[in-house]
Amino acid sequence: MPPARVTQADVARMAGVSQATVSLVLNAEPDRVGPATRQRVLEAIGESGYAANPVAQSLARGRNSMIGVFTYEPVFPHGGGDFYRPFLIGIEAEAERQGSDLLLFTSAEVVDGKRRLSGRSRARLVITDGCLLLGRTEDKGELAHLLEDGPPFVFVGRRRLPGGDLPYVGADYIRATGDVVRLFLEHGHERIGFLGEMDARESLRDRLDGYRVAMRAAEMPTSEFDAAGRTPDEIVELVVGNRLTGLLLAESHRAEEIRSAAAARGLDVPRDLSMAVLGQPEIPLDTPLAWTGFRIPREEMGAQALALLVELIETRTKQTERHRLLPCLIEAGETVTAPPARSAPGGDT
Repeated sequence: MPPARVTQADVARMAGVSQATVSLVLNAEPDRVGPATRQRVLEAIGESGYAANPVAQSLARGRNSMIGVFTYEPVFPHGGGDFYRPFLIGIEAEAERQGSDLLLFTSAEVVDGKRRLSGRSRARLVITDGCLLLGRTEDKGELAHLLEDGPPFVFVGRRRLPGGDLPYVGADYIRATGDVVRLFLEHGHERIGFLGEMDARESLRDRLDGYRVAMRAAEMPTSEFDAAGRTPDEIVELVVGNRLTGLLLAESHRAEEIRSAAAARGLDVPRDLSMAVLGQPEIPLDTPLAWTGFRIPREEMGAQALALLVELIETRTKQTERHRLLPCLIEAGETVTAPPARSAPGGDT
């Protein structure tokens, strides 16, 4: 017969403590167990073989080289874009380089269709050295609590947290958007609009800030439009009504439908209307054109986020630079050219 599995009760008997004390040690609650008692429990764990449990091994060594990955949306969607794949490729490659294992948390409570990092989900983070967070529907209150007394973590994507020094690795959307605006300006455009869903997401606000800064530096007027609830035809009507010759799209997945609506109005892209996408879409665009814009360094963001997390785990101090923005790759593409000689798209010559 195979040898009986060592239990927490066995460890408790060997250490001369209660099973509850063993549980406190395993759950990394040092404030509730004295140093001498904790050491006896760790020694009993090692002697008994209970250290084969990954959590016990981590306590014996101080680290278990296991990194958690928590996503606010499903990693493997049934349909739609593969948002997480490039990040996960980068995370996996860096984890291999660091000699770390990855643990994907999938049992989180779902509230209003969104995963939440609280209660049992947060408690389970203790079995890792730290955690990477990804997604668009994070709860800032949860992040604040995690920052106060949770394990080390890094957000993949820039996140603002009032009053909190939240570590992140993001893309420099402000600079990238400014570079795209300057492409339009170099081609002679003066009336360039910005279209995006005007919410509080940092990724959207950074793109908008980059647009505003570049346009004001060139002493050009800004034209900002909320895409939420607007049809492609309505968007084209805004372009014509505001006499725009160029348009920046914060939501790149709508590029082709807007181009089609413009064509139905008699406007060719880029001959009559230049357009650019601010970040590659999750689903490749079905288009004969190479779109102007920039590519988000998603793989590098994943890799750098894990590298930063390992630094935070090893130092446990704030000496490490906790905020990192990576440059985006500008793509000249084919959808931005000189504006038409006529006064406005669809207008009189």
